[in-house]
Amino acid sequence: MWRCESSRSHTTIVKYAQYQASSFQESLREENEKKKEGELEAGSPDSAMRRKKGLFKHIKFGTNIDLSDEKKWKQQLQELTKLPAFSRVVSAGNLLSHVGHTILGMNTVQLYMKVPGSRTPGHQENNNFCSVNINIGPGDCEWFAVPEPYWGVINNFCEKNNINFLMGSWWPNLEDLYETNVPVYRFIQRPGDFVWLNTGTIHWVQAIGWCNNVAWNVGPLTAHQYKLAVERYEWNKLQSVKSIVPMIHLSWNMARNIKVSDHKLFGMIKYCLLRTLKQVQMQREMLLAAGKQLVWHGKTQNEPAHYCSICEVEVFDLLFVTSESNSRKTYVVHCQDCARRASTNLDNFVVLEQYKIQDLMQIYDQFTLASPLPSVS
Repeated sequence: MWRCESSRSHTTIVKYAQYQASSFQESLREENEKKKEGELEAGSPDSAMRRKKGLFKHIKFGTNIDLSDEKKWKQQLQELTKLPAFSRVVSAGNLLSHVGHTILGMNTVQLYMKVPGSRTPGHQENNNFCSVNINIGPGDCEWFAVPEPYWGVINNFCEKNNINFLMGSWWPNLEDLYETNVPVYRFIQRPGDFVWLNTGTIHWVQAIGWCNNVAWNVGPLTAHQYKLAVERYEWNKLQSVKSIVPMIHLSWNMARNIKVSDHKLFGMIKYCLLRTLKQVQMQREMLLAAGKQLVWHGKTQNEPAHYCSICEVEVFDLLFVTSESNSRKTYVVHCQDCARRASTNLDNFVVLEQYKIQDLMQIYDQFTLASPLPSVS
């Protein structure tokens, strides 16, 4: 069946490690008991039936453990810098290194602690980014993966089973996929094995043994990655799902920080800048024409991108905050649409400005196609 149920609770690494160890010892005990039973009941015809009647039990899966503290995990994080540049947590060629702030589990490392049967249900990574996963061991993991172009077929299966593809918890029925000619990669990840998931790959994973994995996301500096990230960003809006990667904020940072020589990638970033610049300019003109004053707010270094507190879309440059939250300096941000729904004339709102339009225009003008680096013969 496609539906995959689980409940959520919180614990610590130490407590989960104790559970993991006791689960292993219990399994060894059960194995020894089965051997003894097998020897005693070899001649008993109903022994197999009794074994089959064993009850299912709940297991615990330690997910999304934050390893972002560079002091606490210094030794482990330094070890990961030995990886090739394309797969590192931080590198100039990784789009997620240009977001300018932490996105837990995406541009930082997370740990997954597992006992046999622990399942990561089917999903694509946030905004279709690539992913790196290393099995620390000692046990194995089994992976299932489907190439990105088939995500629509899997979305249809989720709809048929009344599950939300983006936010629901689902475990594909392999027979359904084989019958519709969906190719499925299936492989075992042993201790020390490094799994690279390409842009937008649909995947689901289960632990075969007792193991620990570390994982993070990577954004290769390619037109394909950028295109799929923006497509999912727009699809998320239509589905009322928050985009964890603020693609407008990221695009402006890329224009500031990166020299792009790929025509396709350059064209897409430039188009995104143009559309947001036009939107900001139109919003400004409309607000000023209505007699609404813009209050300069600016932007601090490493300040995260802002999202609407109601509909969770990214809000760029002009932040609509209630007069009350502005005076308290709590700055509860709204997008223009949600602000106008609450107050048609924006009487109860203050509009904060984060960028000067001249600065944005200068970034736009200075972002030009770079000459490709000469290839090494």
